[in-house]
Amino acid sequence: MSKVCQLTGKRPISGNNVSHSNRRTKRRFEPNLQKKRFFIPENGKWVTLRISTKAIKCINKLGIFAYLKKLERAGVNTGVKL
Repeated sequence: MSKVCQLTGKRPISGNNVSHSNRRTKRRFEPNLQKKRFFIPENGKWVTLRISTKAIKCINKLGIFAYLKKLERAGVNTGVKL
């Protein structure tokens, strides 16, 4: 499974490990993804998503339906039917 947030689109980025002697080796910064089930009361359906913790915080603040509508208006394809 790819390490990409289904809502925000966050994906791994690359950077460097820097040692005490300032040597650099490549590394990956992985997004903090969680598998979470949400109930959408407007549709009466459960949806399972693999999303970042940042997206979970936004959903807790706005609500799942409002957050999906916001992404839909921004033109993000979430793959979730509303």
